[in-house]
Amino acid sequence: MNKIKKVKVFDITFIDANYNYLKDLLDNGGLLVAPYGPGLASIKNDIKYYHSLKNANIVLFDSGYLCLLLRIIKNISVKKFSGFLFLKKFLSELKINNKEKIFLVDPLTIESITNNEYFKKLNVIKIYKYVSPIYKKGKIYDLKLLKKINKVKTKYIIINLGSNIQEVLGYYLKKNLNYKPSIICTGAAIAFFTKRQAPIPSILDHIYLGWFVRCLFNPIKYVPRYFFALKLFFIFIKEKNNIK
Repeated sequence: MNKIKKVKVFDITFIDANYNYLKDLLDNGGLLVAPYGPGLASIKNDIKYYHSLKNANIVLFDSGYLCLLLRIIKNISVKKFSGFLFLKKFLSELKINNKEKIFLVDPLTIESITNNEYFKKLNVIKIYKYVSPIYKKGKIYDLKLLKKINKVKTKYIIINLGSNIQEVLGYYLKKNLNYKPSIICTGAAIAFFTKRQAPIPSILDHIYLGWFVRCLFNPIKYVPRYFFALKLFFIFIKEKNNIK
């Protein structure tokens, strides 16, 4: 049996564990997030995002950069477990056990159509889809979405929005829904399976190079984001006593 390790980074509890443990934990209901480097680098400026990470039930070690910083600066060894890998295993499992109802929250109509078609190929019987509005920073709430989910009561809610938005929305749903579903915030990871983005070979994700594939696929979008992630190093140095 693999050991379960929990590490507190800036009061955010990350979990280093295998998929089966994480999935069992998720099935109790709650919020799963997979913060990447640029998102973590913004926690000093984006308080609501930071608060949503602190109050998530499962926080994955999605960021290879974070894993390296923990090893180099704090001598803490953890294994990277990306949102991409979690979703890959989740979808493989879903293909076998496809009786669960799924609710998809997507950013665009084209994404909603593509994702819906993909889940149909997995033979998922009941799919509910919702195209989100453009949420303004600091005002991420959605009564229409809340009402729709409360009506259909799906076991799983998969939020396919951008970082710093999906986590806040996920926490909003966790607090306000009248039942306890499993909320998965893996952002654009679904696009690697639907081919909306270039697929990431598992080996590259494993050796911390998923970011490199994203940058090659869309350099204008991703290069500035990952450059911003360098700020995390300085936050780490300043807050290293708040890591245990």
